[in-house]
Amino acid sequence: MAKNYFQSKIVQPISKRLRQLVFSFVLLISSLLIGISGLMTIEGFDFWKAFYLSVIIVSTVGMNEVGSVSETGRIFISFYIIFNLSIFAYFVSVITKYLFEGELREIFKSYMVSRVADKLKDHTIVCGYGKNGTKACEELHRSNVPFVLIELDAELVDDKYANDNNVFMVQGDATSDDVLLAAGIQRARTIITTLPKDADNVFVTLTARELNPAIKIVARASEESSVSKLRRAGAHHVVMPDAIGGHHMATLVTRPEVVEFLGMLNGMGAEKLELDEIRFENMKEEFRGKTLKEMNLREMTGVNILGYKDPEKGFVFNPHPSTIFRDGDVAIVLGNKEELEKFMRYCSKSNR
Repeated sequence: MAKNYFQSKIVQPISKRLRQLVFSFVLLISSLLIGISGLMTIEGFDFWKAFYLSVIIVSTVGMNEVGSVSETGRIFISFYIIFNLSIFAYFVSVITKYLFEGELREIFKSYMVSRVADKLKDHTIVCGYGKNGTKACEELHRSNVPFVLIELDAELVDDKYANDNNVFMVQGDATSDDVLLAAGIQRARTIITTLPKDADNVFVTLTARELNPAIKIVARASEESSVSKLRRAGAHHVVMPDAIGGHHMATLVTRPEVVEFLGMLNGMGAEKLELDEIRFENMKEEFRGKTLKEMNLREMTGVNILGYKDPEKGFVFNPHPSTIFRDGDVAIVLGNKEELEKFMRYCSKSNR
């Protein structure tokens, strides 16, 4: 039941789904034009008679009203009939598919879903639902970040996001411009490309950068040689899961307590600590211009300020209590879920 519900949230490029219908009509019109031109040229018929006879031939209902025609005309009509047999059969099969097999209903459903998805802004796009894409989606979902998943095989997607109105899926090839546009690439804030082939990730990066120059791009790489290519293509961050996994396993041997602490920071330990950030422009007015000591965050919310990012100096760790956050700064805070929620209510304008 949930799976079917999520399937109803799939956005498919409507132009692609209508392509076969449009193509069949183009074939039919082209065939009629050939018939009209041939009959007008060979037999000297006027336009409407040539049109009428062409429709009769195309529809295969008979030739009783044609009357006597020349030898050349009979040859033309014979080949014209043979030519139209396959076209008419194809046209009927397409019309049957769209009218009686529910294709038009699916197009309308996809259109209505796309209307809702079009309202998404500053969302994240995830390309590929493999091992890395699955984890990316889980983290975005856990953090209540709206996202659009692009996956060619809809059956790979489980139903855990069925009841989340912030999650949509575009079924198609992420390297296609139409698919990225259907996912709202021009309005998205970030795109995460986790396709299995590095070449595809490079292609998605190039396309995303072209369609939305301001978008933030996070790309997956399997080979070391692909890292520089992805960065040249426009990726802000390149992640090598295999390298990270190997480093993590080695650190479990050399510095196990450090790994345990990092696990706590990622919300995986028993304490389930989490890291979050707040930008200066998102702080309430009463906290601007105050020192960390005056803000009294530790006592009021329980969180710890681990550091902040200065636009010029970069990251500053363990800031002094006299530190004053300024325009462009981003504070990094640590606490459990309840403490972070309390912190956001305490000093954030958005109350996220």
